[in-house]
Amino acid sequence: MKTKFLVFFLLITAISQMSYGQVTDGEKTLRSVIADTLKGWKTHGVISVNLGQTSLTNWSAGGQNSFAINGLFSGFAEYRKNKYVWTNSLDLGYGILKQGTNGVPMKTDDKIDFLSKFGMEAFKNVYYAALLNFKTQMTPGYKYPDTENKISNLFAPAYLLVALGADYKPDKYFSAFIAPLTDKYTFVRDQKLSDAGAFGVTPGKKSLQEIGGYLRAIYSRSDFKSEALKNISFTTKIDLFSNYGKNPQNVVVNWETLISLKVNKFISASLNTQLIYDDKIKIPFDKNGDGIIADGEAVGSKIQFKEILGVGFSYNFK
Repeated sequence: MKTKFLVFFLLITAISQMSYGQVTDGEKTLRSVIADTLKGWKTHGVISVNLGQTSLTNWSAGGQNSFAINGLFSGFAEYRKNKYVWTNSLDLGYGILKQGTNGVPMKTDDKIDFLSKFGMEAFKNVYYAALLNFKTQMTPGYKYPDTENKISNLFAPAYLLVALGADYKPDKYFSAFIAPLTDKYTFVRDQKLSDAGAFGVTPGKKSLQEIGGYLRAIYSRSDFKSEALKNISFTTKIDLFSNYGKNPQNVVVNWETLISLKVNKFISASLNTQLIYDDKIKIPFDKNGDGIIADGEAVGSKIQFKEILGVGFSYNFK
């Protein structure tokens, strides 16, 4: 019952915030304004679509035709009044890649990331704060070329994190939220994945609860003084979670970085990276070193890394 209530509360909250969002472009835009001058709602968002294509005809060196598309929506909304600050962000991303004439489209990106944080100023640069974060994906994931057996799905996994702590903001570029009291839930709503004990849940169970400590730090800047960097924006954020009850030394890491170069009003280039480490997620790896991961190979906790480099259409709105 508790789990159902939390999921229901999250969905209602997310729907009410769909027109706002973004921790990356949004926060760095708002932080360029002196905090004391912000009153009421400030919103910002960005929509971008990046395309890539390779076409080969009678190409003697070999290769395959390919087509890739990657889309991103990021929105940010912040409300300030007196000593209170309420920050909301929503990131949506999806990408596919198709190779060859008969190739199956493969997913290259898929995320839903909603965050809401409410703070009350305690003293200079420090706020008492409560944070809610929800992450999942939109469509099933596969270990290509196998498209019969899902390795992930909508709400499988899904992560819900509720934290109480303090938010430290020494300047307009950096903030660090530290929460010694954090409740984290992992949901696996797909029955087959649940039965397999995917993402750390007990086989047959559809959720896992963990109590621990949490740190979220972000640095974002777009007002570089150098002429060579004036069209570049940089954002990096890291989430760290330690489970007090089981292996607290095995810290869960989620580190994202975004570097953007604005060519003109509608054209931009971007480099987005994400590093994840979670000891509960077991990944098959090449035990024999032959470059092939076969069924029955060893599984273990591994660092996950994703990089997306793109050039395409970008539109910012308020």
